[in-house]
Amino acid sequence: MPAAVVGQTPSLHTFLKSLKQTPVDNAIELLVSLLKRRQIRTPRACALATAQLLLRVVSSERIRTPQALIQRIRDVGRRLVTAQPRELSVGNIVRRVLGVIREIAEDEQDPSALEALARPGLPGALSGLEGASDSIADLRAADAPAADGESAHSQKSSSHGNQLPPTTSLFGLFQHPDGSSGLGSPPPGASSAPSVSNKSAKPGKEPKEKLDVKAEVIEGIKELLDELDQVDTQIADFALDHINSNETILTHTSSATVQKFLLTAAKKRKFTVIHAEAYPNDHEATHATILHGGHSDPSSGGADLDDFDPDDSAATRWKPLTSMGIQVILVPDSAVFALMSRINKVLLAPNAILADGSLLAASGSHTIAQAAQVHHVPVVVLGGVYKLSPVYPFSTDEMIEYGDPGKVIGYGSDGEFLDRVDVVNPVYDWTPADLVDLYITNLGSHAPSYLYRIVDDHYYAEDTDLLTKV
Repeated sequence: MPAAVVGQTPSLHTFLKSLKQTPVDNAIELLVSLLKRRQIRTPRACALATAQLLLRVVSSERIRTPQALIQRIRDVGRRLVTAQPRELSVGNIVRRVLGVIREIAEDEQDPSALEALARPGLPGALSGLEGASDSIADLRAADAPAADGESAHSQKSSSHGNQLPPTTSLFGLFQHPDGSSGLGSPPPGASSAPSVSNKSAKPGKEPKEKLDVKAEVIEGIKELLDELDQVDTQIADFALDHINSNETILTHTSSATVQKFLLTAAKKRKFTVIHAEAYPNDHEATHATILHGGHSDPSSGGADLDDFDPDDSAATRWKPLTSMGIQVILVPDSAVFALMSRINKVLLAPNAILADGSLLAASGSHTIAQAAQVHHVPVVVLGGVYKLSPVYPFSTDEMIEYGDPGKVIGYGSDGEFLDRVDVVNPVYDWTPADLVDLYITNLGSHAPSYLYRIVDDHYYAEDTDLLTKV
């Protein structure tokens, strides 16, 4: 198995540094190894490593058909997801790349094949009623007695000779103020023939050029990397809409997304932040965030090690909230319920957002959300779309990751005591959707019940299960 850069601890930085010189198959094996050993962790680090690897895979492949490229990406994605099935951001990025390829495949299809499936243009709002009235008139004329035949014939002729001009409905006028019909019917005075577009038949219109599948996919992955780079800034742009002056805000764990959200609001608002320390997994990173605004050592653990840049010092990455004049109070997790009656808003940073609106977040978030519900305090979750997964929590126990139990009870404790108890240390909690009031993503604010639409817009149904071979 290929090793990382000699003399450096394997991490996201060393993986990205060696990616250009490493053969593709070796790079895949290296990332699989790093994911299994959790040497690359946190959603953004895993998403960034996955996107960069898939970019390298697509760039080095000679396959130019979308179907073959989809199969290749699915094979790579299946290996990555199998290596770390609890890190849902890996599968999310694979599905997003597959979605890019499928969109390109749809654009490359023959337009004549799509025209064959096109529905003919609907008649105008009144023309359909006129056709129905003609049919009724015909039936009445057929059923009329022979003595009245002449009058029925003249009535039918008058109905055909005095038809109203085709018009659009009022709803269509509002939807199409330029005069086009809202129901697919032509504007007044135009022909009412079915409007099936045939761009190739128009004079002077050149046929559609064949897409370069490989170049288009590479461009789509680069746009995805830009999204990962800008997600915190885009979420922070909504800070002033949700944080008011003189509020008391409770947050949990060390999160770059929450930190930047609060820093943006602190430029124009004055508020108080109560920070739960998230013991025993993230308390060291929480202390570093409050004191210095970031982590000085990426190997110390924490919720946002994916933001660590070895070329920058911790002092230049984030500013502490206290430097902006914000009062920050660090409290143990056991004090959350006692303080909840004084809280105006709870901000949580998820590890993953599931399709039903529930989330996986740092251990202790479920307890905080339950306390907020008892005191009627709104719970706001900050997370990028790349954390939103189409997976439904059919078995939440399988999604929970457990950490080192030695952080709860030291291995130097009484051996007889340790022999009689089972010590567990869950790294994440599953929080149901009914405990969350609002999600803020880089696309805006959404209710938990609306997340299924975002899932539908970003993923294809055939890519939901990556472990099934096709």
